[in-house]
Order: sequence, then structure tokens, then C-alpha cells
Amino acid sequence: MRNLLAVFGVAVFLVAAQPIQAQNDSDTYRQLNLFGDIFERIRSDYVEDVSDAELIESAINGMLASLDPHSGYLNAKSYQEMQVQTRGEFGGLGIEVTMENGFVRVIAPIDDTPAHRAGIASGDLITHIDGDAVQGLTFSEAVVKMRGPVDSPVTLTISRPDVDQPFDVDITRAVITIQSVRFRTEGDAAYIRISSFTKQTASGLERAMQRLDEQLGDAMTGVILDLRGNPGGLLDQAVKVSDAFLDQGEIVSTRGRRSGDSHRFNARRGDIANARPLVILINGGSASASEIVAGALQDHRRAVILGTKSFGKGSVQTIIPLAGQGAMRLTTSLYYTPSGRSIQAKGIDPDIVVEQARLETVASRARRNEASLRNPIVTGQDEDSNGDDVQAAAPDDDRPFDFQLVRAVDLLRGVSLFGRKVVN
Repeated sequence: MRNLLAVFGVAVFLVAAQPIQAQNDSDTYRQLNLFGDIFERIRSDYVEDVSDAELIESAINGMLASLDPHSGYLNAKSYQEMQVQTRGEFGGLGIEVTMENGFVRVIAPIDDTPAHRAGIASGDLITHIDGDAVQGLTFSEAVVKMRGPVDSPVTLTISRPDVDQPFDVDITRAVITIQSVRFRTEGDAAYIRISSFTKQTASGLERAMQRLDEQLGDAMTGVILDLRGNPGGLLDQAVKVSDAFLDQGEIVSTRGRRSGDSHRFNARRGDIANARPLVILINGGSASASEIVAGALQDHRRAVILGTKSFGKGSVQTIIPLAGQGAMRLTTSLYYTPSGRSIQAKGIDPDIVVEQARLETVASRARRNEASLRNPIVTGQDEDSNGDDVQAAAPDDDRPFDFQLVRAVDLLRGVSLFGRKVVN
């Protein structure tokens, strides 16, 4: 039995997409024998009956989770859910998460999902799910626990850096349909919001630019690409989005353990914005594919990056299907921007740092000016003016004031005015 388990242990530890040459290292085989001894002892002596499948899955989970926060094992059910998610529709709460020090950290909530509407924010730590502690769970187990039937409730206990005590958030699960690209005009600027990189992102960007071109025409001052809170997604879509704004040059490279694992992705001719000025908005929730786009366009000086430092997830995970048993998510390489910068644990530094701020209207009567003096000279114009409050026109919807977006619009307007003066 022990020899059988030792051989079985070799099979567990060497699961991969391609055959790997066995190592003739006696220390390795001694460790595998130790694994077999422990497996046999648990089967025979543990206080409760545990299935072999549970033990094996736990062993695989532990091995992969010990490598880094993003490697892990996907059983058949989790693998199927992951495939549905990348197609753009899935059931759950609508948050992108990672594992950190035994807790689940929120990278970013997805726009217009239950988690987003409930106020879940980038950087939140989820400590309990329905009152059960997250510590002790694997990443996959925590994700599965947060998912459930549509319209069923779940309570997340949140620890937030700027809040003294943890607090509970009640969320109702829903079918999450990701509309990864949204767009609108902001004055004379084209505003495009990409909330995640799914299979529809590149085509959605193309349609958005076409519609915005029709609306604004030659009056368009430039493009604002909003990647704030975008947790990433598919690498090929990040490459296509970057390529859309570049005429030539490298977009991103990935470098693995072996030289043969390195890949470079280059741009083809054609700029979807016709060389108009481009501003990209990022923040701490911009990760992975978002950082590829921001890094590529920053290095090529094609865009001005505005906002706050991005998340810093610069690693590539390869999904390796395992015959009939789900898949393995394994970190196989790192991203590098065209200038050779690694994104991993560093993130993208914006060219212009703008913290998100909450501004309030200040009454003009509180400020001293010529009109506030006694007996000012009044011209024939605006004689009805009496120094009442001056306020910006109210927005045409209920969106909260977005200071970073306003700065981006102002930046494009300034660049446009400067360009006109140079031409004239």
C-alpha cells in the first residue's frame, strides 16, 4: 500500500499539461514517501471519514496556493464557472478578488453589479462570509462560498482601512452580465469606460469610437479612457485595446522561467482615435490587463496617465486543463511594458497624480472681489447681478461629482486650445 501511495504521490505532485521528466533525486522521493505515509495515516486514523478525493484536492490546493496568491486549483465546477465568466455573463456578487494573508481582498467591484451597488470598494478585506471566517479557506473555497443561487442573500464582513471597526454588508446574488464598454460625451471629449476585459471588449471599443465620432466629429478634443476599478481579464483583449491607439511598436512582453516562454506583442498600423490626445484614468483598482494598456500607451507617449498608482498585478496565469478534473491556474510569466518595466508589485505610476476628491460649492459672497466693495462702478451690462451664488450647471443625471474625470476633461481642453494657437 505504501509503495502504491508513493507512486500516487508522484502523480499528484507532477500534474501538468505536458509530461515532465522524473527527477532521480533521493530527497524528492523521500518527501513523496512522506506524503504517502501521511495520506495513509489520515485515511486510517482520522476521527472522521474523509474521501480520497477531498484529501487529494486539498493537497493540490495547498501546493498551488503556497506558490503565490494567483495560482490555484479549479475543480470541474469552478473551471466551468470561470469559463462562463470570461464570456461575459455569470452568477454571483460582481467583485474581482485575490487572497492576501488569509483574507479575501477586493481588487475592484464590477460596474452595476450587486457588490458595486452595495458599496464594496477596492482594497476592502472580506473577513467573514455569512458569519464564517475566511481564514482557513482556500481561495477557491472562498469564491465558491460567495457564489450561490440567483436572488439568494449573502452577508460579507468587511474590514476597510479608513474605518475603525469591521462592518457587515448584505448583498443579494444576481446573474452578472458584464457590459465591459460604456461611452458618452463629456463636453467635447469622448469618454469611454472599460470595466473589464472580456471577449467583447475590443469590438465594443471600436463601436464606441465610431458612435462618438458620429456625435462629435471634428469638434472632439480627445479621448478619455477610464480604466479605474478595472481588475483586468483577457490578455488578448488588452493587446487589442492598446493596438487600437498605436501605429507601431511593442505593446507588452511576457517572460517566463525559460527563454522559450517569452512572447512579444506588437502593434499594427492604424489609430482608432486618429492621433487625437488621449488621457487614461487609473487608480488602485486598475490591475493586470488595465496596467498593460496604461503601461504600453504611457511608454509610447501616446497617452497621459492621470489618477493614482495602479494595483500592481503583473503576473500571467496560464489555465492548464486537467483531463476530466477541472484545471490548474499556474503563474507562468510576468508582464513587462515596452520600456522593460515590470508591473508586478509595482504598478503604474500616473503622469499626473490626482486623488479622487469630494468638492463642495463655495458661496461666491464669501469671497472678496470688486463687486463686493461698497459702491462699485457698475457698467451697463449685468445690472441685475446682485452677487448671488454662482454654481456650475447641474449635470443631466445623478452621477456623483468626479474630480478626476473633470481634471481629464480640462487637460484635453487645454491641449486642444494650445494646439489651435500653434496652428494659427
